[in-house]
Amino acid sequence: MTHRVFVGAVGADGNPITLAVRDGHFIYVGAPESYTPDTTGTQIIDLQGKLVLPGFVDGHIHLDKSFVGDRWRPHRPAATLRERLAAEKQEIAAAAPMAQRADTLMRQTVSFGTVAMRCHVDVDASTGLTHLNEILAMREKWREWLDIELVAFPQAGVMTCPGTAEVLEDAVRAGVQVVGGIDPTTLDGDPHGQLSVIFGIAEKHGTKIDIHLHEPGDIGLAQLHRIAARTQAAGMQGRVSVSHAYGLGDIGPEELDTIARALADADVSIMTNAPGDRAFPPILRLREAGVRVFTGNDNIQDSWWPYGNGDMLQRAMLLGYRSGFYTDEDLQVALEMATTAAAAVIGKADYGLSAGNEASFIVFDAPNAAAAVAAAPAARAVIRHGRYWGGPAQLALDPALLKDTAGVTPT
Repeated sequence: MTHRVFVGAVGADGNPITLAVRDGHFIYVGAPESYTPDTTGTQIIDLQGKLVLPGFVDGHIHLDKSFVGDRWRPHRPAATLRERLAAEKQEIAAAAPMAQRADTLMRQTVSFGTVAMRCHVDVDASTGLTHLNEILAMREKWREWLDIELVAFPQAGVMTCPGTAEVLEDAVRAGVQVVGGIDPTTLDGDPHGQLSVIFGIAEKHGTKIDIHLHEPGDIGLAQLHRIAARTQAAGMQGRVSVSHAYGLGDIGPEELDTIARALADADVSIMTNAPGDRAFPPILRLREAGVRVFTGNDNIQDSWWPYGNGDMLQRAMLLGYRSGFYTDEDLQVALEMATTAAAAVIGKADYGLSAGNEASFIVFDAPNAAAAVAAAPAARAVIRHGRYWGGPAQLALDPALLKDTAGVTPT
């Protein structure tokens, strides 16, 4: 049996921590003084005071859209959502093959330490399952290194794009675990109709739901109340998420408290990536009310915006920066959104720095988690199943660890 003990590390709180691994799983994670390793056949690896954190979980990404792995494409402004959708279709049609682009981005996210993600994939009556089939193949290729929960995302609308409801069902049969939706009022013009379709498919097939909601102010607020009520009525507590929910950033304290209670009672989770040009949900207020808030990169260097590289630590830093998180406690909230909160939403099992879980973690040159979020250091080492996988930049480590480079990656 393979037995490694990682010593000399610090945990998220900055206190010393020892991690013992056998056959790719943790057998001990805790205070050094409480663990005495059996030195027979055991490899001791000194992490030299460096920080260890659990692998990242990207709660919202679009692998089918990114131009990572292709040439740089300057951003094209668009006046309306429909104009943006048309421009995106043109640019994707002229881009490198989707498999090539998705493969490059997946490798990049893994190198930063992402171990799981929720990926939204475009499906509609014109696209069919073309995008989904490409991403399903990439999911299979990377299955050893990435747990991917797939969302059938009807970006062109459900009610205004006839035939899309049938394609959503086809996507579920093909293997997606989540049914998506988008702006039921402002894009589809039929909030009750779209929600009826989405919840109907989810109830029929036992899937989760994740709705893109960019609708502002009172429109967005009304939509969230509808979603919470339908979630309760369908008995789908804990299985429904709303991505973006911009309207939560537009409303006053009393309205916020009321909708936060409704979302918490229905156990509807909220995803925010702290967009640069828009008010967004107040993270701490929602958490205080009992709402699970998580994060993801969303679009990465695609037709929607030119930013991003797939690093979830950088995303946590941007969340903290835009939210005015200054204390260590608040900075750790940003990290939690990119790790344990997102893992809970997608149902990532065998996760976290606890005995019995998969021995996957990231090593940083930082004194604690708050410092890592604030600085988002690029240098890191990624450990998967107790073995050195690699990283995006060189990080000086005990040579004993680097001797084991058998974590072969897909080619």
